[in-house]
Amino acid sequence: MSKVILIVEDEPDLLDTLAYNLKKAGFETRRAGTGEEGLAQAQLEPVPDLVLLDLMLPDIQGTEVCRRLRSDRKTAQIPVIMVTARDEEIDRVVGFEVGAEDYVVKPYSVRELILRIRALLRRTSRQNDTHSEEMTSFGGLSIDSSGHRCWVNGQEVALTRLEFKLLTTCFARRGRVLSRDTLLEEVWGVSAGLNTRTVDVHIKRIRSKIKPIDHYIKTVRGIGYKFISEEPI
Repeated sequence: MSKVILIVEDEPDLLDTLAYNLKKAGFETRRAGTGEEGLAQAQLEPVPDLVLLDLMLPDIQGTEVCRRLRSDRKTAQIPVIMVTARDEEIDRVVGFEVGAEDYVVKPYSVRELILRIRALLRRTSRQNDTHSEEMTSFGGLSIDSSGHRCWVNGQEVALTRLEFKLLTTCFARRGRVLSRDTLLEEVWGVSAGLNTRTVDVHIKRIRSKIKPIDHYIKTVRGIGYKFISEEPI
């Protein structure tokens, strides 16, 4: 079954070009010319396999669209590639902070964009296709890594893909201090040195969702974060 790509783009000519080339590459497409329309299209069944999201839309910013997608349980796991005509660092920073997996600057090669889409879909497919009944437990936290699910004191917690990856990365190296640069590289695939609060923002969100055990993740001032090494009694 073909993967469904939702294109949220307010330039009609570019929207037509993207839809044509994606269909030619074997994808099914949905179109939206505004942010609100894009959010509505994302709710339709089946939910899109990926959203190609323009940053500058006529009604609401693409970052707000991404934020709403991430806050909705039905759409939280959909990978997002943000597209913008601007190449300022602040744009990339905000895009990653609201949960975009990748970032493309106009003008771009459509062929390169399709390669990025395929690569991102392969990564998410590997993560989602394998399911395991084996659980890893640590104090009040239980994790099913292959199933991308976690529980706190027996209650399932809804995490986005990036939040889950960040939590499991910290958990897998419990007892070790992980710098923000290390987490940016391993979780987001972003080069070290990017001036961003992305890691801090996502750690804050994770802590708010695992509130009863948020103390498991310790802040190491000036460096990064550490997941506690000893299992609480």
